[in-house]
This record gives sequence, C-alpha cells and structure tokens, in this order.
Amino acid sequence: MSDTTSNRSDRLRASPPLLPIASLDRLTRVHHLVPVVIYVPVVVALFVLGLGRTSVLAAIGLLVAGYFMWTLAEYWIHRVVFHFEPEDGWGAKLHFLIHGVHHEHPNDPLRLVMPPLASIPLAIGFCLLFRWVFGGDLWMPVAAGFLAGYVIYDEVHYLLHHYVPSNRVGKRLRELHMRHHFQDDTRGFGISAPYWDRVFRTNVRKRSGSRP
Repeated sequence: MSDTTSNRSDRLRASPPLLPIASLDRLTRVHHLVPVVIYVPVVVALFVLGLGRTSVLAAIGLLVAGYFMWTLAEYWIHRVVFHFEPEDGWGAKLHFLIHGVHHEHPNDPLRLVMPPLASIPLAIGFCLLFRWVFGGDLWMPVAAGFLAGYVIYDEVHYLLHHYVPSNRVGKRLRELHMRHHFQDDTRGFGISAPYWDRVFRTNVRKRSGSRP
C-alpha cells in the first residue's frame, strides 16, 4: 500500500474531536451495537404491551406501518436535516457536528450511529407524536416498528461502511451508499430503504462509462 493510499485511509477512518472537553467528546463516539442494546428491549416491550390493547393482526399491521414510517423519516431527515449545509458561521459548524464529520471521515467506526444523547430525546419525541396521532390503544406497535426501523438503519449503515456484502441486496445497498459518499452527495439519501430515492427522484446515477 502506498503512503498516499495509507494517508487517505487514515483520514477517512480517524475523525477529530467534536467537542473541546474530552469527557464530553467521548459521548459522541458510539459503538455500533449500542442502539441494539438500548432499543431492542424497548421495541419488544412496546409491541408486547400493544398486543394487550388490540388484536394480533392489527398489532402486526401497525408494526409494519411504523417501520415504513421510519424509512420515510430516514430519507427526509438525511436529505433535509443532515444535508442542510450552510457555508459558514454556526450553521456550518452545526452541520459538521451532525453529519459533515461523517462525510469527511466516513470510515470512523465510532461515528456511524447516533449518540444516545441525541437519539433518546428524538425517540421520546416521536413516541409522544404517535401517542397523540394514534391514541392510547394503538400507538405502541407503531412506535415499536418505527424504532425497529431505526435500529435496522443504524446497523445497515455500519455494515455498509465496514463489510463487503456477499449477497446481491447487500452489494447493491453498499454501491448506492458509496456513490452517495464519493460520487454525488445530493442523491442517494435512503440507506436502508433506497426505494424512496426512486419515488422522490433522487436515485443515484451512474457515471457515464461506469460498469453496472
């Protein structure tokens, strides 16, 4: 491996501190299994509690609906929030903190999932929204599906950066996400659910002359 390739690999992997205090900055670096440990028990609890308030078939339907709500949220959060990119000032600093650091150092294994300090308040906010929209008897399976979708997204995102899939679906997901990072970051916002890019016409385009 050449020095240039080695330096580029190191840069892509090692991101700088985001916060000036080391103890706080450590909270921004998260092992990819942390969301699994935090949210899988919550997903199971919400679904089981929801079963006590509606039929099994209805609960499964609401679970699936919640999952698809997540995929839509994943697309729009990534497109509108993560890729809102002011050129200077506090807006630019906030963008780097939220998502810019990931694009500059996409292979840092500890910056591929959202820190719990951010994800937990957001999860609570969405649960309150579902409680308001769906009511006390139906919101829990919806929230379970939504949070399950979030966990799937985080783990898929990690795998796409750190493993080369052997199956067709995995290879396609990795190709689309790598094109988002290294070819055109104005397209390819759906990571675990790339079909929304086709719906909203932001699907990744191959460069002319590139192989399929």
